[in-house]
Amino acid sequence: MTTAQQPVANNDVATKNTNANATDKQQASQSTEPAPYRPYSIYSRKEKWFIVAVSGFAALFSPLTANIYFPAIPTIANVFHKSTELINLTVTVYMVVQGISPMFWGTLSDQWGRRPMFIGCMVVLALACVGLALVPPNAYWLLMLLRCLQAAGSASTVALGAGVIADIAAPAERGTYFGMWSIGPMVGPCLGPVLGGVLADKLGWRSIFWFLVISASVCAIVMVLLLPETLRAMVGDGSIPPPKAYRPIIPVIGRTEQNPDDVVKPPKRTFANPLLLFLFPDVTLCLFFNALVYSEFYAVTATISTLFQSTYPFLTETDVGLCFLAIGGGMLFGGLVNGKVLDWEYQRVKRNMIQKLERDPENKMRPQDVTKEENFPIEYARLRLMPIVFVVYAAACIGYGWCLQSGVSIAGPLILQILIGWTGIAIMNSAQTLIVDLAPQHSSSITACNNIVRCVFGAVAVSVIDIVLERLSAGWTYVLLSGICVVFSPIIWILVQWGPKWRAKRRARRQAEA
Repeated sequence: MTTAQQPVANNDVATKNTNANATDKQQASQSTEPAPYRPYSIYSRKEKWFIVAVSGFAALFSPLTANIYFPAIPTIANVFHKSTELINLTVTVYMVVQGISPMFWGTLSDQWGRRPMFIGCMVVLALACVGLALVPPNAYWLLMLLRCLQAAGSASTVALGAGVIADIAAPAERGTYFGMWSIGPMVGPCLGPVLGGVLADKLGWRSIFWFLVISASVCAIVMVLLLPETLRAMVGDGSIPPPKAYRPIIPVIGRTEQNPDDVVKPPKRTFANPLLLFLFPDVTLCLFFNALVYSEFYAVTATISTLFQSTYPFLTETDVGLCFLAIGGGMLFGGLVNGKVLDWEYQRVKRNMIQKLERDPENKMRPQDVTKEENFPIEYARLRLMPIVFVVYAAACIGYGWCLQSGVSIAGPLILQILIGWTGIAIMNSAQTLIVDLAPQHSSSITACNNIVRCVFGAVAVSVIDIVLERLSAGWTYVLLSGICVVFSPIIWILVQWGPKWRAKRRARRQAEA
């Protein structure tokens, strides 16, 4: 009996082994199969563009509110019976609050949502502008206070907008959206003086603030009606419905019906002091170099009126205002082109890495893992072309200064303004996109850090530029400013070489703490 049953037992064992091997092979094949593709956010391309357009319109108010005020300063000084220096002090306090307030609003938005902070900023701005439009001529202190309140409302929209883009746009497409969005905050310094001059001349200086009241109110209404909440710590990829208080009145953006199987768990909310971001060496270096370029750029825009009036005395005030359109047009073109270039560069680096994987069979990395944070050289993808763009920017600034000093045809400095606007916004957009890539979970906070550093450098540049121009002349002034930027240009190489190592150390530290 025993010998007769032995083959049956062996067959059972063989069958079990065969089934086990088949199961193992099936599990192995399943483990190597790529996970089903999930988009970074649920919003369609048109919906993303709408969100970016609304955010960009809101971000326009930060520089617009600061610069639209300039043409009316002499008139306001006469009305308030104060010196021009005292009225200029309202510009100084505006810039101080402009640098500080995003640290507050941006950090709150990383914790409690973009939508309520956006709407709150617009309401504060509109109310401050109502007060400024009605301020009596004997209340200089109130003028100063309301300018601070105006800055607190308008300045933070830049940080909030950057946070929204980080919420809805994957790194592979982030450059395009940043490029389009940045047109708002970058065109503001050029558009503001033109609008301010026309309004003050035709309707009086108070019309400037009524114009801002109407514009900010329209923006706030659009946000209340249509803008969805995008904070990933609250809504994930947009598939999780936010609390009712966070929902737009007309919910046409995103999904109106939710499938439980498609809901993605949001990342955990973690509070972070935005000042701690300055402890990251790559972030600090990027902020520093970006601020240097911004300070020279702001020095160019801040002196267009005085330099063009002194060099070309036949220009009227309206003509001088129109001269701002040259640099504004360059910025518009640069924002459109550079965003696309950043995305092309991202895809180019990704393709090259995948091709290397295919040529190296010993490398176990899967192609879909190439773009993970620990594998992808995001610094190289964002900064590879920056040295070329920077050389053109520095050369254009130097040529611009010497054209004005030599009194050449007005076409010369206007053409160079276009180049300065194009390359300047390209450098600053690349840096802005990179710093958000370095800390996407703190996108608004890190943009607030960028804002305060740029405001400090810009304020210093504006405060000394007239003195430097008087001592050195226009040509040597821009040689000096460009030379300072050139001295620190090796920061680009340092970021590309050392940035991945610094990111790896931070990642290891986070994993150890977890």
